Amino acid sequence: MRDFIDDNYIENILKQAKDPDPERVCEIIKKAYELKGLPPEDVAFLLQTENDELIGEILQAAHKIKEDIYGNRLVLFAPLYIANLCANNCLYCGFRRDNKELNRVALTMDQIAKEVQVLEREGHKRLLMLCGEHPARSSLDYFMEAIETAYSVKTEHGGEIRRINVELAPLEVDGFKRLKKTGIGTYLLFQETYHHETYKKMHPSGPKKDYAYRLTAMHRAQEGGIDDIGMGALFGLYDYKFEVLGLLLHALQLEQDCGVGPHTISIPRLEPAFNAPAAIKPPHPVSDHDFKKLVAIIRMAVPYTGMILTTRETAAMRAEVFALGVSQISAGSRTNPGGYQEDSSEAFRAAQFNLGDTRTLDEVILDITERGHIPSFCTACYRLGRTGKDFMDLAKPGLIQKFCQTNAVFSFKEYLLDYATPATREAGEKLIQKMLDETFKTKRKKMVCDRLQKIEDGTRDVYI
Repeated sequence: MRDFIDDNYIENILKQAKDPDPERVCEIIKKAYELKGLPPEDVAFLLQTENDELIGEILQAAHKIKEDIYGNRLVLFAPLYIANLCANNCLYCGFRRDNKELNRVALTMDQIAKEVQVLEREGHKRLLMLCGEHPARSSLDYFMEAIETAYSVKTEHGGEIRRINVELAPLEVDGFKRLKKTGIGTYLLFQETYHHETYKKMHPSGPKKDYAYRLTAMHRAQEGGIDDIGMGALFGLYDYKFEVLGLLLHALQLEQDCGVGPHTISIPRLEPAFNAPAAIKPPHPVSDHDFKKLVAIIRMAVPYTGMILTTRETAAMRAEVFALGVSQISAGSRTNPGGYQEDSSEAFRAAQFNLGDTRTLDEVILDITERGHIPSFCTACYRLGRTGKDFMDLAKPGLIQKFCQTNAVFSFKEYLLDYATPATREAGEKLIQKMLDETFKTKRKKMVCDRLQKIEDGTRDVYI
């Protein structure tokens, strides 16, 4: 239950780094290329940098670091909201308890199965399941039954969900042990803001009021056997520079105490939400310029982590940020329970927030393919035990890329054969051929070609 975030420390190192010496900034950028991460004091200098030329070098470094760790792949997933009942009153969220005009929904298991069928028939293999935080009406038992239901759904073309990551209210250790048994991948939980006074203001009532209990949930998850965890901050609630350093301190504390840092860091930017005052008028809005900068700095500071970008952002902004360190993206998203079955004009009255990118999964895949990114639905690491420390041992030196690139090609080939439109399939086949010609060495190229042929012949779920 120990609160390890010191606001004064963060404010002080930002103050000391104000108007940074360009030579010092260049030294820090050079250090980042070593893929060993950066201490908070160095990150403060990068955050305080306003020189356009140096910021350009920061963006360039982030791009190179992401390529060195994960290559050109982008993992795709869909969020599955199963309920919007909530006991909290967060001022930035459409699900907040005092939003009396919200259409409250808790999907039945049959409705959840139908949502999953829609997603599978679009080609999704990975889900992020989440709901409002309501101890009684969105209980752990309900959530676990929903996970079991989603995994059980099978559709044509070998459609199935191979991995479910979850975003769920903090639990005790015993609760995390139970959750682990459902076969989840990563457990995600956002602190939202690391600034104590802002946290208190944004969470006036409900279980979420307890800053320290939420902050230490990742430690309890690790104790409960969940060794892949994901964190995030909601940028726009407080100064983005403070939040980046809060995320870094959280990551370092986890490494120190548990031996494993965050598997993912999410970078949502505050977007409008129905009857949510702080979302309608963000207290500390983050410009596009600063958003790209903070994404790049997080990649440099925590090079091994997967970085998640959602459909909160517009298609244009997502395209720009993909190159700055992002490795996982949502696509074809809905943020209201039941939204995949019914695309109603009133959907916003049940949604958590508004979407910036409303394109279909296939449209997103075509776009990123034409930009040279390899779309991936891979779930191999979870299923082969490459999680927690084992994953970090491969990711930190950049060795995970040999698995990521290869498995991305296999899972993408499945998508192209089973779900893609003609235009997407043509673009995808060209990209796969380009990777065969330029990326894979002779021995691995033969193995990849042999398995691609097996996929052509009807084999599915191929991975190494």
